[in-house]
Amino acid sequence: MARTKETRANAAPGAGTLFALRAIGLVILARWLFSMAQMDIFAALSGMASSPWACINLVFLFLLIFLPGARAQAERPFHPLPQWLRQALRFFALLGFVFALWSIGAFVLAAGWRRTLNTVAATNGWLVAAPALYAAVLWICRPRPLWRTNIAARRFAIGRYAVALDVVTRTVIVWAESRKLGQYDARELSVRWLAGVTGGVSAGSAAAPADAAVSSEPSISIEADGAVPAAALRRESVVTPATPARSGTARWGRRPKIELLWNSPAAAGHNRQRVFRTPLATEGDRTAARALDTTLSQTV
Repeated sequence: MARTKETRANAAPGAGTLFALRAIGLVILARWLFSMAQMDIFAALSGMASSPWACINLVFLFLLIFLPGARAQAERPFHPLPQWLRQALRFFALLGFVFALWSIGAFVLAAGWRRTLNTVAATNGWLVAAPALYAAVLWICRPRPLWRTNIAARRFAIGRYAVALDVVTRTVIVWAESRKLGQYDARELSVRWLAGVTGGVSAGSAAAPADAAVSSEPSISIEADGAVPAAALRRESVVTPATPARSGTARWGRRPKIELLWNSPAAAGHNRQRVFRTPLATEGDRTAARALDTTLSQTV
């Protein structure tokens, strides 16, 4: 029986990011070639050979246009770039942004505002567009998790970290941007709340008063052979006083933070290891952290 060929009506997640980065690189390259066309070609090439900044821009444009190793993947919608390329583009874009601001600031101080406005008009706004393009690359390559939070699929995004929980095997995979931190037993992970946010409370426990800190420690029972059951060391949560839910920030202006702790009785010398610590900058981060805390507490 003939099999119909599958076609993809929609582009893979991350293809828009690749298109935007290449478009920015082509715009910068076109402007650079236009500026060189107004000069003598030999003088321009000799000036480029003796300018470290020109060499840095050439490397930046090569990476930005060709994007070696980049590939749009459905399982990594926010990270179509390999980690080394993302870090390199972020570094070069930061250098270009600082250099552009310094050059424009020095020109404004030397020429004055009126001549600066005339120059902006004469260059068709390129004096303002150049730092904006570098800033756009910085924003596109900012630290992000692998995916958005999907509680039904047991995927959580908190800050730049992504956590995926497999209910069948009861394992958890933790990612820092596109770098895999490790794979853990879900029963050996716990969320610790820091700096002023009330976390999720396990089922059956009473609600804590709003004006008092609550610290729940598991009761540890020793079996006949002297072993400590893994479930006894499974859970530890520290809840500190929180400001009203409408504010969403900790006291004294500090951002609330959480820690993901790994406590394995089988890993001698590695008990109570911190997997990651991250601030909860947005309401989405706080919602994902509470959902992760609740999901881990229910995984026994």
